[in-house]
Amino acid sequence: MVVGQNGAHQQEESVYNLIPRVQVQAPKPPRYESKFKSTVRESFKDGKHEHRTMGYADEPVPDPQQFLKKKQNESKTMASSVAKETSSKKDSPQRKPPVPSIRDAPKMGTRTEKNFVQTNALDVVMTVPKKPERNVVDDRFGDKFPIDQSGLAPKYVFKKNFGEVPVYIKTRRDEMEKAKQEYQAYVSDYFRRGAMREMDDNERQTIIDGLKKQWEDVHHEYQTLSVIIDTIPKRQHKERLEHQMQLLEKDIDLLEKHQVIYIAD
Repeated sequence: MVVGQNGAHQQEESVYNLIPRVQVQAPKPPRYESKFKSTVRESFKDGKHEHRTMGYADEPVPDPQQFLKKKQNESKTMASSVAKETSSKKDSPQRKPPVPSIRDAPKMGTRTEKNFVQTNALDVVMTVPKKPERNVVDDRFGDKFPIDQSGLAPKYVFKKNFGEVPVYIKTRRDEMEKAKQEYQAYVSDYFRRGAMREMDDNERQTIIDGLKKQWEDVHHEYQTLSVIIDTIPKRQHKERLEHQMQLLEKDIDLLEKHQVIYIAD
């Protein structure tokens, strides 16, 4: 291909370019169409109705030359109301049979052997009388409410087992007492073989009283100390009394806390 002076493209001189060639265009492939096209169109249109809710796109306007007549627009409203009534009738359940007319003859020949007078009398005699409701009035206007459900009436105190100790607590108490007796028997036998004895309650109480009397004496002496402690002997004497009271308190607490005490002979 050669470009000329004016910028136009010129073909090269060749034997094959002497005869003009016919431009052959390839045919286009056929357009794809789904085989479900008709089914989709029908399913899309199914359940849809024209002008059902929004009305006509272009509402027909009456001719200005023609005047409106009386009750001319009631035909449309009546048609819509009739359609609503028919739809509601379809949805409503089946109607009950009509009430018999006054001119209908009753069924004849039906008889019964039941004595209604005697039956009603027995029902009245055997019926348990209804108990009056227990209500309480809480204001001057006469407003009342049941007292049994309000919590104001004593309800649980009248039970047969009210105030009794539950069975599981009794069982647990017996088990604890039995375990305690077994432990005391085991400890007594163990210390008996080790030449130890158990302190009885009288001896224990006597020791506690003696310790308390000794603590009162030391405390009285501590109260008689001088207010001003300006020398080393006074300070040492005060510290010694405080130490004695602490030891006595510790011994008293030990004896009062433990009920069983063993002493080595």
